[in-house]
Amino acid sequence: MVMQGESAGTVPPGEVGVVPDTPTEAAVARPHGGRGGRRPTLASVAEAAGVSLKTASRVLNDEPNVAPQTRAKVQEAAQRLGFRRNAVAADLARGGSSRLVGFVTGDLANPFYSALASGIERELRHHGLQLITTSSDEEPERERSLTEALVERRVGALVVTPTSTDHSALRRELDDGLPVVFIDRPARGVEADTVVIDNRGGVRDAVTHLLAHGHRRIALVGDVSRLWTFQERRDEFVATLRAAGVEDPARYVRDGAHDADLARVFVAELLALPEPPTALVTANNKITVGALHALRDRASSGDAADVALVGFDDFELADLLHVTVVGYDVVEMGRQAAALAVSRAENPELAPRLVVVPTELVVRGTGEVPGPAV
Repeated sequence: MVMQGESAGTVPPGEVGVVPDTPTEAAVARPHGGRGGRRPTLASVAEAAGVSLKTASRVLNDEPNVAPQTRAKVQEAAQRLGFRRNAVAADLARGGSSRLVGFVTGDLANPFYSALASGIERELRHHGLQLITTSSDEEPERERSLTEALVERRVGALVVTPTSTDHSALRRELDDGLPVVFIDRPARGVEADTVVIDNRGGVRDAVTHLLAHGHRRIALVGDVSRLWTFQERRDEFVATLRAAGVEDPARYVRDGAHDADLARVFVAELLALPEPPTALVTANNKITVGALHALRDRASSGDAADVALVGFDDFELADLLHVTVVGYDVVEMGRQAAALAVSRAENPELAPRLVVVPTELVVRGTGEVPGPAV
């Protein structure tokens, strides 16, 4: 798990942490702060200050009704021993949740999820909350084990990019009031707050743009077929081509390109067909990168025929490479998810809400390559 800094939200959440072994010992010391390299405990602070365990706890939890001289002795002993109070344990000891929010992403290697985490963290920060980020690697079983682990640690809220096809196991947590927000894809088996992209609108704009530039043989290269985002983008891709009178609109649809290397292979195979596509729609940023490599390989082999390209998701250096993309505000998407979680914590009786983040076609050059009919 990767800890991001403090966090907060625009629509409200809660928190996460590690349950202490003893509720009264609401602190964890620095790894090498105690005698003999052992972590100093609340009991060792109390002993060094010559006070009871209860008094030391009241001082270190900043509770009232402690004599100034006693408070000073406990604080001096804690500083000398290198004792560090654990706010998470303190919150849990009072019967609450921690100040941490769990985020289960699809793939930490994808910059898209880093941007989402940034948006979530920025919003949570305003509420004095912190973010823990984990990655399911798009594996349903790993997603389940991570969400269970975070719930066991009494997180204040969960933000999940779902890859599983069944989230009914979270129904009890939702019923018990745990704020859970699904981001990028909706949950299956439960109703919950959700933030998604306008996938259909973005793909419709991309395909319409390529049609307007004279392309009819348009390919779609996407991620694994079970992912809701790809299903939405594929369905709209096919529907838009069909509405334009293109026969067999699914002819050039390929799925399973979960990384840039596979995308590079798929695009190369498409372009090697006897009647290859003249334009590509790539369904996420990693696939776009793989497609760019395949197009470069093609050009370096002496095949100079131009192929248009529109990628879904903006990415670093896309502007310098003149890549036309379907863009949207990823950081704002994360901020919205955190805001939903915060508001859910404040008002558990709210009906589940859906936020759809709009997209826009960012024209830069690759999507404007003219087709054979122009």
